[in-house]
Amino acid sequence: MVPTLTNVAAGIPSSKVKYSKLSSPDGGHMSLKFKKSPTNIPYKAIACATLQFLIGAFLIITGCLLLAGYISKTGANRAFPVLTVGILVSLPGCYHLIIAYKAHRGCQGYSYRDLPDCDD
Repeated sequence: MVPTLTNVAAGIPSSKVKYSKLSSPDGGHMSLKFKKSPTNIPYKAIACATLQFLIGAFLIITGCLLLAGYISKTGANRAFPVLTVGILVSLPGCYHLIIAYKAHRGCQGYSYRDLPDCDD
């Protein structure tokens, strides 16, 4: 005995199911889930990330110049704290600038929604 395929929901054998073509491909239903919404570029977040990166880069350069002895002869007493703060300030700025750049380029997996919300 060969089992026959049945429509599980209705219990109707598959040979008795009639199919008809829909009038439109989406059946008159319009899904907004798949529509692209206009991208709102978070200018404040990008400006904050740029400022963080520039301040961090300035502090890193200043720390390197202090360590080399070009600015003053104090040496590592002032250089390491300046370098540490510079690195800690520039890392999040660089990270958010990379996200903004890749979102602008349209790379898959990156969007402006990944940036922090600076609107108060």
